[in-house]
Amino acid sequence: MSLLALILFMVEFVRGAALISFLPIYGKNTLGLDLDVIGVAITAHYLVDTALKLGIGYLMHRFAVRTLINGGLLASLIGVFLLGYADVPWLFIAASGLYGLGISPIWIYCLTKVKEEGRGAQMGFLYTIWLVGLGAGPVVMNLLLERGASLSYWVMVLGSAAAWLLSFLIPAESRADVETVPFRRQLAVLGSRLNEMKPLLPGMVMQTLAAGMLQPILPSFAKDHLGMSPTQYSILLFIGGGCTVAGLIPMGRFSDSFGKKWFLVAGFLIFGVALYGLTLHPVLGLALAWALVLGLSYAAVLPAWNSLLAAYVPPGQKGLGWGVLSTVEGIGGLLGPGIGGLIATANGEPYVVVVAAAIFAVISFIYLLFPFRLFRGENPAQPS
Repeated sequence: MSLLALILFMVEFVRGAALISFLPIYGKNTLGLDLDVIGVAITAHYLVDTALKLGIGYLMHRFAVRTLINGGLLASLIGVFLLGYADVPWLFIAASGLYGLGISPIWIYCLTKVKEEGRGAQMGFLYTIWLVGLGAGPVVMNLLLERGASLSYWVMVLGSAAAWLLSFLIPAESRADVETVPFRRQLAVLGSRLNEMKPLLPGMVMQTLAAGMLQPILPSFAKDHLGMSPTQYSILLFIGGGCTVAGLIPMGRFSDSFGKKWFLVAGFLIFGVALYGLTLHPVLGLALAWALVLGLSYAAVLPAWNSLLAAYVPPGQKGLGWGVLSTVEGIGGLLGPGIGGLIATANGEPYVVVVAAAIFAVISFIYLLFPFRLFRGENPAQPS
């Protein structure tokens, strides 16, 4: 698991650097691309990632884990390398899409290692590794971009190469801990589970849609509307990401003990309020305080949400189960960047933030209306 955690960290470090900082800033400032083109490029990344998630569980039943992870990371390395030469929009979009091939294999394999007992705490640990990488990437990238795009580009290439080389250390005989059963039977079981959790599906899509809308516009929003320098923007990301990482494991344990429903209701509502607060032109100190609130509310949501999803993954079919559920979640992330880029081009970045904040508030209200029976293991008699 130490090796897997290190590979996951490197993969998410580069992804955070690329999607949150490099693509928006380099695409707009260096290549002169519009925000809608940048949004489509990020959407292309998630399109490939989501499509692969749909089949990765099935592939894990048939091939060695190292083969899948190694092949995906090699494709990602090629995609990152091509970004440095993407001087036309179609190549920029294609390179971003190719980069999406390497994310799912390592991520889904890690999810198959989560045990039934203490799912929230385990999800908290896994998401800590994920968020440390995802959060450190844009912080480092913003600082490097002040020194030049070339340096930041080669850091991403070297990070991708390191993850690919580390994947050779995975034992050749490693396979996902899943039961080999006929594919049609697996789909039938998963179909019944998806039908059972049907009321949860809108929230699955809406939350990734809102988050995806923010990706193409965050750097320009921080610069043009919050008046932040790249260093100050890095500090804001560091505070938000740091609070999320620090809160994940304790929040995961609390959600195991006190119930997932109220963590989702409160977490999404506070996240929406804090996001809206950033549109009111706050001074630097208040903007950093809102970032702290965003981080803590996100820490409350993540373990509870993924622990809830884990309850709907059929035992012995974790690879396929997480692949299908992650695909459903990925629909929002797939559409979000393109929609966010289009809205920003037409109405400006603050309007995108307001729309995203409203979506998060609506999600909170939706979960407030859900009966406890949808949250497996919840006891409605508990004060939580």
